[in-house]
Amino acid sequence: MLNQKRFMPVVPMLGILLLFNSTNAQKPGETAPPTASMTSSATAASKQGNMSVITNPYDNPAEQYRIGPGDVLDIRILNRPNLSRDSVRVEGNGTIRMPLIEGAISAACMTETELAKSIAERYLKYYRNPQVDVFIKEFKSSQVAIIGHVGEQGRFMLQRRIRLLELLTYAKGPAPNAGQTISVIHSPTAQRCDNDAQNEPQATGLASYKLSDTLSGVEEANPYLESGDIVTLREADRVYVVGDVLAPREIPLKEPITISRAIAMAGGVGKDSKKDKIRIIRQTPGSSKKTELFADLGAIEKKKAEDLDLMPNDIIDVPTSGAKSLIRSLMGTIAPSIGQLPVRVIP
Repeated sequence: MLNQKRFMPVVPMLGILLLFNSTNAQKPGETAPPTASMTSSATAASKQGNMSVITNPYDNPAEQYRIGPGDVLDIRILNRPNLSRDSVRVEGNGTIRMPLIEGAISAACMTETELAKSIAERYLKYYRNPQVDVFIKEFKSSQVAIIGHVGEQGRFMLQRRIRLLELLTYAKGPAPNAGQTISVIHSPTAQRCDNDAQNEPQATGLASYKLSDTLSGVEEANPYLESGDIVTLREADRVYVVGDVLAPREIPLKEPITISRAIAMAGGVGKDSKKDKIRIIRQTPGSSKKTELFADLGAIEKKKAEDLDLMPNDIIDVPTSGAKSLIRSLMGTIAPSIGQLPVRVIP
């Protein structure tokens, strides 16, 4: 009896343990519950209404979000509830105010950590070693947009800093008819956080980059974007090949194209063409004035003349030889008429 009484309490305890294990065990066919590491890596871009939100699952220090006007902050000071503040809105001039601190505190272009350090330094006047934490409660300041000939136009709310190439990937890349230049239009009212030489063109309100350099990740053509930036990718300029070629056509200037290559893309010259008198009609940008250039395709093919790069809206006219053209025209008109005459046999 003593032994039974001693072990009786153990039986319910074992039952509880078995029940606990069964409720947490993975059933056949079920997927395992998400672990902390799985749930912490949120998607890089989620939807909020008509706007995509780009978050920072990797917490790259170089890409941490920079506070700007309109953002709402929660500021916590350890063991100082009288100083802590909820929902502190950053003013239009990029400043905030805190108890005991004289004057405004600059918050614009700072990360959460940088602003917390700045506030802590100001409280050293009143407290020893103050512990300050800053959290961004609402992101309001950083929005960018991408329009033009891209896979998917859209607006994006940034919760971290991104470069031009990354935004282009969120827009599903350039469209097939995109041109060679990608431009960033800077908002004249937006506050800029970068002042290095790389971003000097921002003062003009427009910076343009070679698309191929941006796609290759060249740093000079892949700047960080700032709030209010609008990225635009125009349709490719075109050149036109007409005259005595096998397939007259317009050609998009998605990359540099020379005279000989444009003619080759139009199927090559015809039999009666005057290869030494190929005419390029070029319109001066910003005016109606046109100029004419002449090229010798035969000399270009023999590398005795320069194969010039074409400019947007150039017209390449491949002329025909006058005599040969007349003969072929006559043959084309007379031959069908002769074919309709009756045939007689001469014995």
